Amino acid sequence: MTPGLNLALLVGAAVLLVAVGAVRFSTRLGVPSLLVYLAIGVAIGEAGLGIAFDDAELTRVLGFCALIVIIAEGGLTARWSTLRPVLGMAAALATVGVLVSILAVGAVVHLLLGLDWRLALLYGAVLSSTDAAAVFATLRRLRLPPRLVATLEAESGMNDAPVVILVVLLSVGAAEGHPWWYEVFLVGYELGAGAGVGLAVGVAGRYALRRAALPSSGLYPIAAVGFTVLAYAVGAVLHASGFLAVYVAGVLLGNARLPHRQAILGFADGLAWLAQIGLFVLLGLLATPSRLPAAVLPAVVTGLALLLVARPLSVFVSALPFRLRLREQAFLSWAGLRGAVPIVLATIPLSERVPGADRLFDAVFVLVVIFTVLQAGTLARAARRLGVTAPAELTEIRVETAPLERMRADLLQLTVPPGSRLAGVHVDELRLPAGASVTLVLRDGTGFVPGPGTRLRAGDSLLIVATVGARDEAERRLRAVSRRGRLARWVGEYGEDRDG
Repeated sequence: MTPGLNLALLVGAAVLLVAVGAVRFSTRLGVPSLLVYLAIGVAIGEAGLGIAFDDAELTRVLGFCALIVIIAEGGLTARWSTLRPVLGMAAALATVGVLVSILAVGAVVHLLLGLDWRLALLYGAVLSSTDAAAVFATLRRLRLPPRLVATLEAESGMNDAPVVILVVLLSVGAAEGHPWWYEVFLVGYELGAGAGVGLAVGVAGRYALRRAALPSSGLYPIAAVGFTVLAYAVGAVLHASGFLAVYVAGVLLGNARLPHRQAILGFADGLAWLAQIGLFVLLGLLATPSRLPAAVLPAVVTGLALLLVARPLSVFVSALPFRLRLREQAFLSWAGLRGAVPIVLATIPLSERVPGADRLFDAVFVLVVIFTVLQAGTLARAARRLGVTAPAELTEIRVETAPLERMRADLLQLTVPPGSRLAGVHVDELRLPAGASVTLVLRDGTGFVPGPGTRLRAGDSLLIVATVGARDEAERRLRAVSRRGRLARWVGEYGEDRDG
């Protein structure tokens, strides 16, 4: 391997490990982790360690790849039972709300900063998307009504699609001189076709994964994430919204009864963290610190326009057909967090060399840093002041596939084969040692929790949890009963291995 590659691996591994460790640090301080990752990128950039990076096109490509993974994880972890009641409101925020926000921010920026209409609307478009990663990470720690949380999460998962289309149109399409009706038709087609592609790929993925007999359980998470990426690719080839296709496919897959479902969700969560870390560090690396002070004033003006005018107006207009109290609307307005997505979107006009795009990127970068601290740090207080907290609601519990290492326990699986003396034995007659217990029995495709009097049958699959200290003794006892039945010890059978 070349010295350059070795150095790149060294720096990359060090940055990754520091970023992972920074999650605990940022959680203790109450600072969103994305700010820590951006700071790491700035620290290793031209103003810190001296790594020069200014490739906006590469950042755009890698940023889109990271967003695919982040949106896929949001779809996979979204529960349809909580998503369905708020789907209309979330869709309104992701479409009508986005349009209102773009127009409001564009008008304020045009009047106060003197920018031309195209660039002013680009400011509004880039900033109209709430960030899925920031919303998921912040809201899941708060005790809020499920409807509000589901609305914000669904909005953040859905609004990337129309925003990307509008930013591209303003960056490229506007220069081509298409009539307004063509642009409206194009947006409608891309959203409709993207939803259709996501639906088709999600259904196909659900069917395939349920019936696949893959040789390793580790292949199922890879295949599930692969289907979400396939949804994006098919949507892009058909000139549809790939991001909406990813989210729809993710929701369908995440709510299906798939094999190794918890492993799939855990794998997607890990990939999303990796994508966030890489994305934020890359965006921090792209920033030029020497230009940022000049962007503070435009960033503050634009941010106040977004926070105090555009976001409340977009929520109010979107909520008109729905029964939403004013205090809930106020909280939705304050909780529209911005994160890495606006910075990624700002690389589109930058890579297309739109006049003023460098100032747009700097202003968006500064705005995200300032207002992420302002909003994320005050969300809990705002919820209490507005009276929208739900103390009886539990914060989200993350259930991992088998988090037994921390508990110093092992998970054992045993199938009662034909001819085994285990058949006919009651569960309490197994006489497992203290620290071991039969927790689940699968019989004829149906699982149930056994009682002491449950009689085992040939073909039963048993799930046994045993502490580390009791595992060996439990295995010996099960082997003994399998060979000689419930009275194994009376005939001198202790289940020892028969190697010779």
